[in-house]
Amino acid sequence: MLKVHTSPSSGLPGLDTVLNGIRPGDNIVWQVDSIDDYIPFVIPFCSTAILENRKLVYFRFADHPYLLPEGITAKVVNLHPENGFEIFIDEIFDVIEKAGTGACYVFDCLSELAVDWYSDRMLGNFFLLTCPYLYDFETIAYFALFKNQHPPHAVEAIHGTAQVVIDVYRKKQNVFIHPQKVYKRHSETMYMLHRFEEGDRFVPVKHSALTSEILGSVPHPGLDINVHHADMWARSFSKAQEIAEETIRGHNQGRTAEGEKLFQKLLRMAVSRDPRLILLAEKYFDLSAVIEIGKRMIGTGLIGGKSVGMLLARAMLHKNSPDRWTERMCAHDSFYIASDVFYTYLIRNGCWWVRRKLKTRDEDALFDSAQEARQRLLSGTFPDDVLAQFTSMLNYFGQSPIIVRSSSLLEDAYGNAFSGKYESVFCANQGTPQERLENFIAAVRTVYASTMNHDALSYRGHWGLLDRDEQMALLVQRVSGCSYNRLFFPQVAGVGFSFNPYVWSPEIDPRAGVLRIVFGLGTRAVARSDDDYTRVVSLSAPLLRPDAAAEDPWRYMQRKADVLDLHENRLLAMEFRDVIETAGDEVPLEMIASRDEEADRSAAALALSHPFTWMLSFEKLLSATTFVDDMRDMLATLEAAYQHPVDIEFTANFIEGHDLRIDLLQCRPFQVRTSNALPAGIGDIKKESVVLRTTGPVIGNSFSAPLDRIIYVVPSAYSSLPEQQRYAAARLIGKLTHCEARHGPFSIMLIGPGRWGTTTPSLGVPVSFSEINTVKVLCELAVMHEGLVPDVSLGTHFFNDLVEIDMLYCAVYPERSGNVFKTDFFEKGDNLLMRLLPDAAAFEKVIRVIDPAERKLFLHVEPLEQRGVLFIRETAVT
Repeated sequence: MLKVHTSPSSGLPGLDTVLNGIRPGDNIVWQVDSIDDYIPFVIPFCSTAILENRKLVYFRFADHPYLLPEGITAKVVNLHPENGFEIFIDEIFDVIEKAGTGACYVFDCLSELAVDWYSDRMLGNFFLLTCPYLYDFETIAYFALFKNQHPPHAVEAIHGTAQVVIDVYRKKQNVFIHPQKVYKRHSETMYMLHRFEEGDRFVPVKHSALTSEILGSVPHPGLDINVHHADMWARSFSKAQEIAEETIRGHNQGRTAEGEKLFQKLLRMAVSRDPRLILLAEKYFDLSAVIEIGKRMIGTGLIGGKSVGMLLARAMLHKNSPDRWTERMCAHDSFYIASDVFYTYLIRNGCWWVRRKLKTRDEDALFDSAQEARQRLLSGTFPDDVLAQFTSMLNYFGQSPIIVRSSSLLEDAYGNAFSGKYESVFCANQGTPQERLENFIAAVRTVYASTMNHDALSYRGHWGLLDRDEQMALLVQRVSGCSYNRLFFPQVAGVGFSFNPYVWSPEIDPRAGVLRIVFGLGTRAVARSDDDYTRVVSLSAPLLRPDAAAEDPWRYMQRKADVLDLHENRLLAMEFRDVIETAGDEVPLEMIASRDEEADRSAAALALSHPFTWMLSFEKLLSATTFVDDMRDMLATLEAAYQHPVDIEFTANFIEGHDLRIDLLQCRPFQVRTSNALPAGIGDIKKESVVLRTTGPVIGNSFSAPLDRIIYVVPSAYSSLPEQQRYAAARLIGKLTHCEARHGPFSIMLIGPGRWGTTTPSLGVPVSFSEINTVKVLCELAVMHEGLVPDVSLGTHFFNDLVEIDMLYCAVYPERSGNVFKTDFFEKGDNLLMRLLPDAAAFEKVIRVIDPAERKLFLHVEPLEQRGVLFIRETAVT
């Protein structure tokens, strides 16, 4: 009697583990680029089937090489698809019926059937009939399908019917698999890219850079499942593809003019309609580049400013130095949810007319309408064709963490950065395919709803953009980094500026640029971390720290990191020590951290075993790698191409040893005023006339003029307030800064304890930027509590807003030599608060409004000298 095992195998134990076992009824489709990529999986499958005494049947019908290895005894059925579909399938069904249950089958490459039948649709029909029949007989069947050779309707028929679909890739002699579908099975790593290693092991690829390099280098067929309907959009891209292919073959004589005309059309269809960005796109993109953008688009319309900025920056670098940046920079494999999807979503979910009301100039009506629209956007639905494209994209990303980023039409362009005004949402992207889809849809809704946020609307109102067409496209990126046990994060992340507005030492060349870097996700670099510090790096003097950090470097280092918890499926902040203890030994600590020698000595004296004394200094990264040179050259190249200062977001990771790769995530014009002109001299100032003096940090443009108003938050009174009252004080300050409509310049200086814009009221005043966007000078006092030093917010969304509206920032350390703050002067005398806001009596001792004209106050600030002085002016200043 024939012995049949109940637990079938692929013949590769490592593959069985990846798939959580091979099950009776599995139809396994291998999507390959070449038949040579199919054979390594066929051979062990056949060998194991023979060892297990299973019936093995090989259906031979293609012209490619014979698949079965020598020495394998199998029933070979020679078929002739050219004789017709029905004869072909009848012969196969007869074999299946005679073989009975539990048999194993190997099919030649299905793609050749479409050639014989002149129909991809019949290929899909063949699979729709054959796969369920095999499943009923509890067989195991192998099929091959060439990638990117069939239209969506044929591929969907196969994917929807098969139990297992696996993509196979080959890169530099290495073979990789990427499961796309595994029916009724799931694991934490199942849908990741896996490397096929010796010993039949399949090892998950943990580094995003390697995953993007492998998947991103493969031509992508595109996500538009309606391309066969041949609408205007599809026809335009199809014609562009035809011309591009003819160019490669050298057969495009006479079509150069047609190609150029189509290139210009596609730029305006998908990339931008901003004349300045179009000029850059014309210079750095070509027809093939725009076609690749189209293949990664969901829906029609424009891809938005953030996507354009990222793509342009990469093109600029590769054109300037292709070999260098191919080696040093990670490949990207992002997708773009185009702007028409947003319009469709608005109309489908009843938000269009509500959104139209946002053009009102009545602020109360504006925010009432926005709240209604926001609620609808958070609960809306998408058309089925869009959901199908979402699913296809998520299948491509597998279980790699992704981030859904806003990419509106006005965002990241010349003039208005919209820095931090719209949401970006991390998706840890774990769980079943359905769970991952639901989490992704929730992220898209969140970003769409952020267009109705108070800060976003206030920003648009401030810059007169409420009437502008502000459609929301989305950029979906693979999160840069690596998985370490249950955590995922990059080793280095940060922001960079080609012009450094914070010159804290004469050794610094502002034209060399500046970075703000962190360990872990870049959220800590772009948001003010209220209870932590970051590393600010001048690219002309990378080891030179700002004053406070230079005096006590161990005290002012980053202690927490933002990471993705793959088990909890969420973003969280962790202590650096806890991250390292959870991540294990794979993090290259010596490249990003240094040991605290004093702590080591103390631990040794106390006979402590295995003390954790690593501190995030980034010293070796900055001094022993090409990182600083690469970043300085990157920023210089981009500024030259843009003919404007730029700011970027990036990550950096060491891949397989000390191979450093940089991932450029975002690039946009930096809205900085770079005038180096100093204000006129003010002569000698009597010591007793000075009421405030700072020796830095000072960021912004020079200023030398009398002030029109000072709003001062009394540290002692503010510190005694309960938390809710501190929020109330922040709202009151927002009213004060906007309470008088003025024509012409009106200079307000805002002085307060700790950090302005904090989310932690115990560390400062929790104002939003829209509440203080009329302020000229923002001053932080390092007096909130012992040990709290104002962290220079360089590179954060808060800082970008400050620079964009030309607000001057300074900090005062009352206890530091050279700094002066005369408390009695600010806390005595007249308080204009009640005159401006009669209902603010409860805060009269907390907030003081001073009229500098009555007090004859003059402010003189020289950022390049890192000094500023506020003094009582006895005579006119010339």
